[in-house]
Amino acid sequence: MPKLKTHKGARARFHVSATGKVLRTKGLKSHFRRRKSARVKRLFDKKIGLDSPTFTRRVVRALGGVRNARG
Repeated sequence: MPKLKTHKGARARFHVSATGKVLRTKGLKSHFRRRKSARVKRLFDKKIGLDSPTFTRRVVRALGGVRNARG
């Protein structure tokens, strides 16, 4: 079976941690940033794991079938 190509949009938005979790950045990060409080802006800096196992499998496949990802 041929290798899977990496989906470049998925590569820019998601990454797999060392423990195998698929992480994403939060949305609404850059729009109207001046009116947001410092606390909210700090919360946007963190990455969070994906909740849905189904979506995790789709992202892993888009990333080219990363082997150590758990979903």
